[in-house]
Amino acid sequence: MSKELRQRIAQYGIRAKKGLGQNFLSDSEYVYRIVDAAELSSGDVVVEIGPGPATLTPHLAEAVGPEGKVLAIEVDESLRPLLMDLCREYPQVEILWQDALKVDYDAVTAPYRGDKPFTLVANLPYYITTPIMMGLLEGRFNLSHMVIMVQKEVADRMLARAGTKDYGALSVAVQYHCEVKLVTKVPPGAFIPPPKVSSAVVRLNRRRQPPVHVFDEKAFFRVVRAAFNQRRKTLLNALGGLGLEMTKTEMSERLAQAGIDPGRRGETLNLDEFARVTDALYR
Repeated sequence: MSKELRQRIAQYGIRAKKGLGQNFLSDSEYVYRIVDAAELSSGDVVVEIGPGPATLTPHLAEAVGPEGKVLAIEVDESLRPLLMDLCREYPQVEILWQDALKVDYDAVTAPYRGDKPFTLVANLPYYITTPIMMGLLEGRFNLSHMVIMVQKEVADRMLARAGTKDYGALSVAVQYHCEVKLVTKVPPGAFIPPPKVSSAVVRLNRRRQPPVHVFDEKAFFRVVRAAFNQRRKTLLNALGGLGLEMTKTEMSERLAQAGIDPGRRGETLNLDEFARVTDALYR
């Protein structure tokens, strides 16, 4: 596929734009692994963020068939000739020339899926991975699962468990909303041009219900962010940044009543413990 991709981008005069974080996947082995992980069926609706020179797109189109729909979101206008030719070959593909951070995913997929959820597949630009991820998770879209390519260290953070060096606010947020599974690691040589870092593909299955119950979800994530903002601080000192109208003694007593040692660091707390902290401080 590498030779075929080089010919295609040469034919259309395409150059990877560093400012858009473009690294085009060129190894067919990883294309097939991504498509297999998406588990698409005929008639499904799939959103692809960043189709680029259409390495993945035709395979997604074939997986959903003529009765399905592929909505590919792209901002790089230089790709228009190539992607318009692709749409003529695969009528089930439609290009949305929009910023992925601003898309209402339920609105754009609704005409094609009815009440069914959609699937999302993406080779995310590394510099906006976290904003896109958080927008998808917090947007409450009718999304069944995602298969996304991210920088390996971001995948490590998504999969990390409490008490490990990679565990942080992103770990808690992703695991609160989704079940996360590593699909495959991807070396730099699988891209044109090769990035300076390794990548990984992860599958995120949207949870019907979060794994923990919290009294106030917004307060829960305020607590999580405060706990990780200054990782070296004890939980008691870090939570002082919440601006709650209580003394350290009062806060310490509430944490202790919830079974949480105020001297622990935020990175040692699992989701259930963060939920107990939140309820102790905000109920």
